[in-house]
Amino acid sequence: MVMMSNNEELTNDHSVDWLGHPASREKTGKWVAANMLLVNQGLATLSFFGVGVNLVLFLTRVMGLDNANAANDVSIWTGTVYVFSLLGAFLSDSSWGRYKTCVIFQAILVIGLISLSLSSQMFLVKPEGCGKDKVPCGAHSKLEFGLFYLSIYLVALGYGGYQPNIVSFGADQFDDQHPQEKPCREAFFSYFYLALNLGSFFSNTILGYFEDKGQWALGFWTSAGFAFIGLVLFIFGTPKYRHYVPINNPYIRFCQVIVSAIKKWRVKNTINVEELYEGDDVKLANTQCKKMMHTHGFKFLDRAAIMTSNKNGILDEKDVENPWSTCTVTQVEEVKCILRLLPIWICTIIYSVVFTQMSSIFVEQGAAMKTKIGNFKIPPASMSGFDIFSVAVFIFFYRFVIDPLVAKSRKSRSLSELERMGIGLIIAMLSMVAAAMVEHFRLRYANNECANCEGSSSLSIFWQVPQYALVGASEVFMYVGQLEFFNKQAPDGLKSFGSALTMTSMSFGNYVSWFLVSIVMKFSRKNGAFGWIPGNLNKGHLDRFYFLLASLTIIDFGLYVICARKYKSDKFAETTQTSVTSTRVKE
Repeated sequence: MVMMSNNEELTNDHSVDWLGHPASREKTGKWVAANMLLVNQGLATLSFFGVGVNLVLFLTRVMGLDNANAANDVSIWTGTVYVFSLLGAFLSDSSWGRYKTCVIFQAILVIGLISLSLSSQMFLVKPEGCGKDKVPCGAHSKLEFGLFYLSIYLVALGYGGYQPNIVSFGADQFDDQHPQEKPCREAFFSYFYLALNLGSFFSNTILGYFEDKGQWALGFWTSAGFAFIGLVLFIFGTPKYRHYVPINNPYIRFCQVIVSAIKKWRVKNTINVEELYEGDDVKLANTQCKKMMHTHGFKFLDRAAIMTSNKNGILDEKDVENPWSTCTVTQVEEVKCILRLLPIWICTIIYSVVFTQMSSIFVEQGAAMKTKIGNFKIPPASMSGFDIFSVAVFIFFYRFVIDPLVAKSRKSRSLSELERMGIGLIIAMLSMVAAAMVEHFRLRYANNECANCEGSSSLSIFWQVPQYALVGASEVFMYVGQLEFFNKQAPDGLKSFGSALTMTSMSFGNYVSWFLVSIVMKFSRKNGAFGWIPGNLNKGHLDRFYFLLASLTIIDFGLYVICARKYKSDKFAETTQTSVTSTRVKE
């Protein structure tokens, strides 16, 4: 335990305060700082979803796009949001640090929202009152289209670069080497996802209602205001945060391993593990990374740690001192760690395809259903409030009911992150089956009433509740599990990158969704057919698209089980190797 001269306890994880001094355990971090970041996350998410939740309707009603193109534009935009998360993670891990990165990208988010609000009020929502229900707006010039897309992609850049860093920065407020703070760190990921959903609840209900009524500029200005308040709150909490100052660029360390291994591709990897280059403790301390033991697998990379000799058989010291020629075992293991995560990451992409339907196809499906209760019209996008309610319920249900029961039955071992992610895939498949069944009966009602009508079906929009609730339940298992898994398994210097893996899974899910919609429309429009997702859904077969996603999810689950078992076996081998090495050291 580290103590200051005045008997004030310091953290054990190399964190510092805002002045660069070793962080005090009592004065910095923990739930005081974490709660500020949770509120900040809620406000930033509220502002982001103030744009995203009704973007598909804005594109159809205001910008004049058809349903398929609007859904694809939303998928591409949402996917780009999470691609920008890689940029944010790179800047954070390599040079800026998480705090500075969060401030800069939140500022970009505010600028993007102000730009969108101004362009909507001045140019896009014209004539006044357009964009409400089926009332289209006038034609727009290329300049107006360009300004609109510039604005929404600034929003994507700001929120995307901010998102992976705020979750890692929040986890930084707890010392995972302290017995009392470590459980709080694990709980933070669940409450982070809850804050994210509570933030979007206001957007999906109140803002969604006003935007559906055609008051788009009011909705966007409200989003910009909350984003600005979130940025001010984040800066206000600066003295309470624990910081990690990046000292050694982990991406350069990663590249050094690849380059060194390639340069030594002719070297036979038959050397004893004990003879691989370990480096000294001083150099390792300068990287702020924990020492990692050698593991089996990816043997080609082990060449990077082989120390070569000159023609006289004497160790080449220049080669050893050159990090682009000889890397430490810890560096090699960091690369292996990332490579082992990739199969798991790939298997989560299909889940994100399912998830992204809430912001596009689900909304279009809801708009084609009966949305009125008396004189009150329910905005289709507000139905995602049931997803948020489901997330909130299942987070507490899991933490206080399921987790204790499983831990009791397994003698203190709860569900692992991998197991929870697998459960999330199964529930996601059920959500697609539920959506398909609702659409099947919606089409029956619509065709019985008027086959060629573009009006709403008499089937109530509340039939969508099960599909939204199931997606929400799946998120608690999948996305919270992902946040914990990738953050925990990523090397010390790449924690933001680990969080970004979750975001990029969403990104690729949106791109795959765009690809699937494009392929489905291309092949389902043959022989004069309208396709599965036409402008008038009453003439399509959206139910078949949902069944297709359910089938893909089942296949993906089978692949996921194989990858998860392989990952667990590799980790077991790594643990065994570490235990053997530790025993040798003791001997």
